[in-house]
Amino acid sequence: METRRIAVLSAGLGVPSSSRLLADQLASAAERRLTAAGSAVDIEVVELRDLAVDIANNFVTGYAAPRLAEAIAGVESSDGIIAVSPVFSASYSGLFKSFIDVLVPHSLDGKAVLLGATAGTDRHQMVLDFAMRPLFTYLRTRIAATAVFAGPQDWGNSDGGGSPLSSRIDRAAGEFAGLLEIPQPQQKPATLASLPFEQLLAGISGRR
Repeated sequence: METRRIAVLSAGLGVPSSSRLLADQLASAAERRLTAAGSAVDIEVVELRDLAVDIANNFVTGYAAPRLAEAIAGVESSDGIIAVSPVFSASYSGLFKSFIDVLVPHSLDGKAVLLGATAGTDRHQMVLDFAMRPLFTYLRTRIAATAVFAGPQDWGNSDGGGSPLSSRIDRAAGEFAGLLEIPQPQQKPATLASLPFEQLLAGISGRR
């Protein structure tokens, strides 16, 4: 049985956090879909709030503290990412972007990504398409077609999973699981050929 490793990024600042709540629901829905398809699932949740100081220090020192280094390694080695941010000033949070900025360039190439966002009003839901999606497109990831926004009216519904939010989560999780079933492109380092000394010498002589 193949194991799918999913890194869940939650950039919520409060305790409890609506961003963490949405991230957990997306992760649970994705796990159900993948398990039903016959895959084992390993989920690692990264609470960016707990890494805020380490992220800031990384910018000025160029050094990732052990906790941050472990989180970065987990994200970069994952098969897929569930990324959820609260909305501030009509965009993803600065903490969320700062974590993305400390990742190794191109380390997210080809990864499956499921996007989510939370805010205090539905007027911010376009952040998903006008801020988060372009960011992860730039990072060359494969993004689930359905992104999930949750506002205040989406919480507290106990209708047995039939709320609009539950439906969006289930649809997005299905798309995300589908992306994970497609093999992730592997970056292969260029092979270094060892040339005979005579050939190397001939090349040097030819440049004179």
